[in-house]
Amino acid sequence: MAATPHTLDIPGGRLHYEVRGSGPLVLLMGAPMDAGAFAGLAEALAADRTVVTHDPRGVSGSVLDDPHQDSTPDLRADDVAALLDALGAASADVFGSSGGAVTGLALAARHPGRVRTLVAHEPPLLELLPEAAEQRAATERIIETFHTQGPGAAWGAFMAYADPEQHGAAPQPAPEPVADPAADPAPAPDEPSLQDLANTEHFFAHELRGTTRYVPDTAALRAGPHRVVVGVGADSGALLTHRTSAALAALLGVAPVEFPGDHAGFLAAPDEFAAALRSAFEGA
Repeated sequence: MAATPHTLDIPGGRLHYEVRGSGPLVLLMGAPMDAGAFAGLAEALAADRTVVTHDPRGVSGSVLDDPHQDSTPDLRADDVAALLDALGAASADVFGSSGGAVTGLALAARHPGRVRTLVAHEPPLLELLPEAAEQRAATERIIETFHTQGPGAAWGAFMAYADPEQHGAAPQPAPEPVADPAADPAPAPDEPSLQDLANTEHFFAHELRGTTRYVPDTAALRAGPHRVVVGVGADSGALLTHRTSAALAALLGVAPVEFPGDHAGFLAAPDEFAAALRSAFEGA
């Protein structure tokens, strides 16, 4: 099913979003993942739902007037509330993955009544862990790696940190810098595009810190008219986000709900993941 693209003006920029299907409204969101990453899951859900995906502010098609503006969960949540307004929707079911789950938590807390059911899938809420200070310092080292050694080394450090079983993995070499974007319009296969590099810079320089330092308003999340489902991947037991999800579930007084695959299980098995997501939205 073809997606219909749209653009929405937001404070300080423009938001790119896509609409598929018909039926009850579902929002799918990530951070730093853009709308394209959710295409398979959106297609699987669009048979009986209106599915909306978007590029978070500063990522891919959602450009900012000031590209150096930091992205916070609160700002991203306000963007999603504006998106609901543009759609003429009072509320929606929401699936957020990783940083998108943090966006969803901020949306439910800041905009009561706009969320029916939030499935917060593996939010990286490092401040909820007992060793929060150490986690904060580790995040700062990864950001510094980006600034001093480049995106390849930063991604290597980030992935090794996120999965303790991979801590011994060697960082990948950083890609060669591009002096003139117009001279290199088509990257070679398996090499990052200019947009990939821009998204990477936005993530490490302007998004990672604010997302991982977010502390959810658990009182608002427990008191609101919404339901909050904390999702964990069936294969995510070794991941840091499995621990943060368990910590959030404990604060909310709910049991984590298992979803297929790992941290990005919806990429590998979108149909199976969509079935689990429908059950979660329906309270099954």
